[in-house]
Amino acid sequence: MKKDSKYYKEARKKILSKRKPYQKKRVIIPVLTGILFILASIFGVIYSTFYQTTDDAFVEAHTIYLSPKISGQIVELFVDDNTAVEQGQIIAQIDSKDYQIAVNDAQARLQKAQADFNSSKSDIDKINAITKQTKNDIDSAKSKLEYANSDYYRYKNAYKDGSVTKQDLDNATKNLEVARSQYLKAQEALKASNNELRATISKKSSKYAEIKRLKAQLDAAELNLSYTTIVSPKKGTITNKNVEIGTWVEKAHPILSIVPNDCYIIANFKETQIANMKKGQKVIIKIDTYKGKTFKGTLDSIQRSSGAKASLFPPENAVGSYVKVVQRVPVKITFDEDITNYNIVPGLSVVAKVRVK
Repeated sequence: MKKDSKYYKEARKKILSKRKPYQKKRVIIPVLTGILFILASIFGVIYSTFYQTTDDAFVEAHTIYLSPKISGQIVELFVDDNTAVEQGQIIAQIDSKDYQIAVNDAQARLQKAQADFNSSKSDIDKINAITKQTKNDIDSAKSKLEYANSDYYRYKNAYKDGSVTKQDLDNATKNLEVARSQYLKAQEALKASNNELRATISKKSSKYAEIKRLKAQLDAAELNLSYTTIVSPKKGTITNKNVEIGTWVEKAHPILSIVPNDCYIIANFKETQIANMKKGQKVIIKIDTYKGKTFKGTLDSIQRSSGAKASLFPPENAVGSYVKVVQRVPVKITFDEDITNYNIVPGLSVVAKVRVK
């Protein structure tokens, strides 16, 4: 077909008319794509200025591993797995008979020691009364001895000049010996009374120390008796129960776990995201379990160490390409609302969005 022919020109015109829409599309699509990319970049920059988001986040809780403080056999059990419990609620009962016997024995020994102590106090009062009387007896015997001694020398001198008889002198001598004997006896009685008083005071002190020791033993026995009733230290849900009625449990060996209701979130942000984060910032929380539902939270704290270790520079003599590892920093987030009506348990995946400005 000749180029200048009528049919050639009409055919070429038809071909060109079909190419124009296609050529337009080839131009418009890249332009629109570029515009969308630029808008997305601008939005990303603005969004990152006000928010930092991560989907590397999970619900956590301080799980309590409950252990008995004494050993014994479980005689009553009031919970099962997934049972909700309140703080102070009775969970189980350990057989208390042996521990009650220990309390009774400690009480009996303490009562005896207290009776002995009171008896020692009474004895001290009696001995003090005797000592007081003995001192009076000494004063009286001393006066009699002084009088007898004076009387003896008076009769002795009178006997020399013949004023009294030998019998009068002998009577004076005898009276002096009796007075001296009574005085010495009164002194010995005071000495014995003082010795007995010291011994009784020592006994009283010993009983007082014994009372303190027995009181401590009674307190320990009563405390062990109280430990036979196992109670929940916190509000939460029972998990990992491994005891039944009749099970022998050992001191400090966990028998179940309690997951508290006050869960929190650990969100791992990239090291490049935490520059403007600080305590108190508000957080939007989305949990995979509850699609379309958002929860309110608050940034509680930022861990002072990263969750991963990585070199910032390639090792010496490294061969091939080197990829820098971006470290993650754990951030603790708490809920601002009551979540007890939701099944939010440790391990659930979370998307956390922190408003940094």
